[in-house]
Amino acid sequence: MKTRKNLAVIVAAGSGKRMIAEKPKQFLEIGGKPVLAMTIECFDKASVVDEIVLVVAEEYLAYVSQSIVNRFGFEKIVKIIAGGKTRQESVLAGLTACPTTTATVAIHDGVRPFIKSSLIEKLFDSVKATGAAIPAVLAKETIKIVKKNLIVSTLPREQGYLAQTPQVFDYAGILKFHKKAAREKFVATDDSMLAERYSMKVMIVSGYYDNIKITTPEDLILAKEIVRRW
Repeated sequence: MKTRKNLAVIVAAGSGKRMIAEKPKQFLEIGGKPVLAMTIECFDKASVVDEIVLVVAEEYLAYVSQSIVNRFGFEKIVKIIAGGKTRQESVLAGLTACPTTTATVAIHDGVRPFIKSSLIEKLFDSVKATGAAIPAVLAKETIKIVKKNLIVSTLPREQGYLAQTPQVFDYAGILKFHKKAAREKFVATDDSMLAERYSMKVMIVSGYYDNIKITTPEDLILAKEIVRRW
């Protein structure tokens, strides 16, 4: 019987238009290291992760292989594949590329480089309860539900959480959900939304505010400060 494995699918196929930079945000450097390399390193060092599938834009396949994976000597990456036009398509491509021995999978944004091994381990442990576990932090501001620029309602602050990644799932379950969503042409804002839609309970694990997604120039400034503090 083949050993069941824990996989990480790191999605970094975005064009980074909001960053307004000379190259995609995942390849920008902080302290001499590309953001994507910082992200991969977190999972490459995590003992609970067995293998990594990396999803990038087709035109960057060779660049990532040579200038990220080979340059930094990452050992757990088993595949580097081309993503789709959207994040959801890229995630499905990554999930499909996982080996049949995959038991549990973490899906992570390539531009979230501040991941602690302790959080990864906690998520893989928590996923056993329901089949889905994600990190989240309490919203600092009051959240308004808005329609056509008018407030519909106000969410009690203690009920407002900001979802992060990595989001960890039972592999067979999340693969099925992504395929179903593709057939139905349903677009989710994150992977846990598919688990919710198709009746899988999602466990919340306390995240931390440093686990930012680098999307805008302001995020890059904050990321440099986090690196300095860490």
